[in-house]
Formats: sequence, C-alpha cells, structure tokens
Amino acid sequence: MTEAIDRLDQRMRARFAVQHTLAIRPAQSDPDLALVVEDQRTESFARLWRAGEAPGDELPFPVAVGAIIAGEGSGWIVDLADGGGTEVGTLVATSLDGEQRVDLTPGRESFVLRGLEASADGSLVLASIVDEAGYHLLAIPARPWGYASVVHRTSAEAWYGQPSADGRLASMDTTDHNPGVRRAAVSVFEVASGAPVAVLNDMPAGPVRAVRFSPEVGDERLLVSTEQTGYARPAIWDPVSGARTDYPVPDLRGEVIPLDWHPATGRILAVHVEDGIQRLVEIDEHSGEHRVIRTGGSFANPDVADVHAFQWASWYRAGGELTALRSAWDLPLHAELIDANGDVTAGLPPAATPAGVPFTSRMVASADGTPVQVWLGLPPEREPLGTVLEVHGGPNLVFLDEYSPTAQAWIDAGFAYATVNYRGSVTFGQAFREGFWGSGGDREIEDIAAAVGWLRDQGLGQPHSTFITGASFGGHLTLLSLGRLPELFAGGFAHVAVADWEAAIAAMNPAVRGVWQTWVPPEAVARYSAVSYVDRIRGSAWINQGALDTRTPIVGVQRFVDELAERGGDVVLRIFDGGHEPTGLDLLESEQRIMLELALRALEGRRWSDGNKRDIAPSPRS
Repeated sequence: MTEAIDRLDQRMRARFAVQHTLAIRPAQSDPDLALVVEDQRTESFARLWRAGEAPGDELPFPVAVGAIIAGEGSGWIVDLADGGGTEVGTLVATSLDGEQRVDLTPGRESFVLRGLEASADGSLVLASIVDEAGYHLLAIPARPWGYASVVHRTSAEAWYGQPSADGRLASMDTTDHNPGVRRAAVSVFEVASGAPVAVLNDMPAGPVRAVRFSPEVGDERLLVSTEQTGYARPAIWDPVSGARTDYPVPDLRGEVIPLDWHPATGRILAVHVEDGIQRLVEIDEHSGEHRVIRTGGSFANPDVADVHAFQWASWYRAGGELTALRSAWDLPLHAELIDANGDVTAGLPPAATPAGVPFTSRMVASADGTPVQVWLGLPPEREPLGTVLEVHGGPNLVFLDEYSPTAQAWIDAGFAYATVNYRGSVTFGQAFREGFWGSGGDREIEDIAAAVGWLRDQGLGQPHSTFITGASFGGHLTLLSLGRLPELFAGGFAHVAVADWEAAIAAMNPAVRGVWQTWVPPEAVARYSAVSYVDRIRGSAWINQGALDTRTPIVGVQRFVDELAERGGDVVLRIFDGGHEPTGLDLLESEQRIMLELALRALEGRRWSDGNKRDIAPSPRS
C-alpha cells in the first residue's frame, strides 16, 4: 500500500511539474509574431514566438492570458493591472524588458476589461471597459502611447471592440437595441469623433458578433458571426456601403464559427463544431465552398463576454500561411505552421507532460429529449474507484477536447472523469446556449441528472462514490446539485462559487452584475440559490473561494456555509489568496491533493470537516 501511495504521489508531482501553454495570441500588426502565455509554478508568464523560430526568453514579469502585443515595433505588452487577481484595475503597457511601464488610462477609476485589441497598422489599441458608470469603448494611440479617448459609452451590455486596419473605424458588440438581453448587434463608429457609422442587427433571428476588420489598410469590411439559422455562420459586411455576403455552408451541420480572414487570398478560417467535435475548415470568400484543414482535437476555445471572444484560436499569418492551434484532453496546447498545400512546415511543440488518457464523447438525451454532450475518460486497465463529474463555468463556455492536468490527475488516481456540456454551453446553437434562460436552474439540473444517468448505464456514477465539481457558474451548479439532486452525489468540490445569489449580485463587479440581474431576477433568486436547499443536502461540500474575487465574492457562499454547518451538514470553506481565475501550477496541485484526499475519505465513510489537516480545515474568515 505504501508503495502504491508513493507512486501516486510521484505521479501527482510530475503531472503538475511541467509548465504548459495556456494561450497563444498573435500580434495584429505582425501576425507572424505571437505571445505565448504559460502556466508556471505560481503565476503565468510569457514568451514571444516568431513563426519558424524557437520561442524567445521568458519575459521578466507576469503576463495574464488576456494580454496582447502592441505599441511601437510590437515592443510592448498591454495588460490589466488588477492587484493580484481582482479583475478590477487599470490598463498598462510594459516594455519587453520590463523597465518601462505606461499607465494607458490615467485619471480613470478602476474598471473591468471586456475587450482588448490593436489595429493592424499598429497605431491604435481599443479597450472595452466596464465601470460603475457603464460600458465604454476607449481608443488609445499606440505610436507613441497617448491619452485614451471615449469612442462610445452605454449603460447596456457591450464588449469586444475591434479596430479597422488603420484605426479609423471601430466596432463594438452592443445591446443598446435590446437592453438586458445578451443578443448583440454590431455597432460601428468613427474613432476620431465617436460618430455612429452603421449597425448590423440580425434580430429577431439572433445575435451577430464582430470577429475582425480586414487587415488591409483601406479595406473597411468586417468579418462577423451571425446566427440567422440558429447556428453560427460567417458573413462579411461593409459598414460604409452596407454590402453584406453570408456564407451558409449548407452541407455542414452544427456551428461554423469564423476565426480569421485573409482577404488577399479570399479565405475565411472557421471551426466547424458538430455535437461538440471540432474540425478546422477554410471557406472560399468568392465561391462559398469549404475544405477541411485539420481534424482531431480542438482548434479554438470560444468564450462569450470575457477579455477576448476566444481564449485561444487558430489564425492566418501575414502571407496567408496558417497557424493552427491544437489541443486535446491528453495533449497540451501547441501550434502547427501549415503552408498553402496543407503541409506542416514547423511549429511550437506541446509541453512534455506525462502521458495522459484520451476522452470519448457521447450525446445523451436530457429529460425533454434535448441532446447534451458528455466527455468521459477512464483509468486504463483497472476498475474506477469512483466517478468525478465536472460542470463548466460561464455559463457561456464549453468543455472541448482540450488538455486538463486536473482531469488527468483524477484518472491517475483511479477515478473515472466526466464532463457535461449542459444547456448554456456555446457551440451547440442559439437555442441550446439560451436554453437555461428563465428556468431557475431546471434545465441545467436536468442535464446534469441525464449525464449521471448515462454514467450509471456504463457501470459508473454510483451515489456513494460520485462527486460533482466545477468553478464559477460550475461551482454554483455543484452546490445547487447537492441540494436538488441529493441522491446522486457523495460530495461536491465547488470553486469560486455562488450559493446565495441575492448577496452575490449585490457585491459583484459591474461587468457581471447587470447580466446576472437579468438571468437571476428577484423572483428567481430563491430557486436558483443553493442556500435554499440546505435541508436536503446529504453529501459533503468543499468550497474553495478566492479572497480577491469580485466576480463571485465570498459573501455569495458565506450564508450557505453557516446554515449547512448549523444543521450538522458536512461543509468546509477554504479561502485562497487570489481572484476568480487564479493561475499557477502550485495552486492547482494543492487543490487537487485536497480534493483527492477528501474523495478518499468519502469512500471510507468519513466526514470532510472532521480532519485536522491545515489545508482541509476551514480557513480563517476574511
């Protein structure tokens, strides 16, 4: 037994010892150059990488996954300075040697960033920000750095400013036409005057979102993503003339999400997603025909209303060659350079992490027949000790075929590991993405129950050995599931969660408060809050909350912890020194060790709150 424990400990250390890539983001003024952000022991750091060459030395300062390369000679890193993870701060530019630091928004109160992009000619940076006064699109001269001016301001949700190649025009995904509903139109403005130019509004058929302006100076057309059919499709729109060309790609089922555009060769890069499985495709701008570039794994990680529309995504280089980013459950994020013939010429190899287990995908019928995707990984050559089911945050995120050291660590320890893309997930169409609206959590709970039911059919998912976990909205669903599906889970591991929506919404930062007031109106607060179900909870709960978190502040779980403990429930609150999206392999490893120990305790019939180990006992309250 001691030998087996030692082997597991060594495996755990090895799993979290290797730094791996979190994001690769090209410089808009030089798309042969990219910023490579890596997760390291305590923070994320970055290197510059020029296509065909080895990555440069590590930059001498931490860099967040949302940062961009911009400024004179692409010699600066633009990032949010938020004091260690609060997500509320100011925009700064730091020279590559770390010796110069420029405040790009002097005199402005702290804000949350909801968009950051540079123009293709390098002259301008656009920042989409949110503060207590509303949503603002800021234009910042970049050659040299100058004072930020306000292009557009609104009280309605708006994000993702995109500049034209020469910085004359700017787009923003806005909801002024439909306040309180996350169905965007694309509004275009003159940067110098802020004067409106045009609005592309596809309602009532669905939202439309800007992807990028043409990178060629003088070409002011805009690549957008539309949903007129209920599923994402590319279109090219000229906001000056009003001309528009849609690309329905009728022979592809599911989503065709545009990623990039190379007008000089007339090619649109997109990711085709069918039942959660990605293929990288290219569409001819003139004929509308498509061809498949790559299959196997994932080629873009889409998001909604974070700093960027994609956490990472494949793109075209200056000459039209392709940088294909790829990841899989057992393969860290890496890059392949692909020429016009489709041949791989070079790339950025994946990190040399320990070998992992590939996952399989299955579409499972929910209570009303809606198909939901379940990913599953199994420990090789052994019966699983138990099952861990993860639910993602967002909710407008998605589990894709992407590397996860945490998932692999659970499998290393002998557990089956599954994830479910419940209603609210992106890449399954508009109706699915909006399918949780107004349900008070019913649709998400039904989808989680369906996933567990399917796992049971596979001989997994037994109540005494099944655990649910998730972060942010996934943390909320973890705690909600313990109360609304008490018969299914032995325990739940909730990270940066919400359990009391009334308290949480009042304390949230302004970037997220508005949308949650819409999604969880006063009449739905009780039904949506896990604290309403503490009397029904049977399983154990571990809550891992960030001291600096302004998106899901601690107050949003405190009442849940207190009331469950008062009723004799088994609950542990751990407060870590960080914000909503902490980085660092040390923290990941620490969390994984705690969760594994707690899961093993549950299998032995022991309570989680009875231990004396420092990292498991409740932390002092802030």
